[in-house]
Amino acid sequence: MPTTQPQGAAHYSIRTARIDEIDAIIQIFEDEVRAGRMLPRKPEEMRTYIADWIVAVEGDEIIGCVSLVFFNETLCEVRSLAVQPRFQGNGLGSKLISAAVAYAEKREMTHVLTLTRATSVFTRLGFEIDSVFHFPEKVWKDCTPCPLRDRCDEVALLYTISKKE
Repeated sequence: MPTTQPQGAAHYSIRTARIDEIDAIIQIFEDEVRAGRMLPRKPEEMRTYIADWIVAVEGDEIIGCVSLVFFNETLCEVRSLAVQPRFQGNGLGSKLISAAVAYAEKREMTHVLTLTRATSVFTRLGFEIDSVFHFPEKVWKDCTPCPLRDRCDEVALLYTISKKE
């Protein structure tokens, strides 16, 4: 999965996260959590599923992250997408999403779900607007206990990787 930027761009790589990077990952989206725009992630849960976290790294610094959550043998979700402010606006978020979709495909998933306010980023990458209620796995796991559920302004989008016969 490791990728690097072309010459002339900011030099960073995208790879699977390591356990010793959990605190740095949490720091990236801490402001979003405080503002109520992103749900917090528990370090214990992140430790258990660290292989499902992808990070962008410049030198020794984590500059972006995204994770996948696997609901069943065909459906997973892209979530916890965050990029340090000084690296926003250069396509890093899109590269992290693409890396997550590639990882989902490697795991033989057929559908990748996301709930987001940044719909245009995802639609440019081939995601299509859907309804979260088509995905009871997501609703049962995350939406029902979410403190924002009664005022949720996120849009569900779905990316179809392939059709299994």
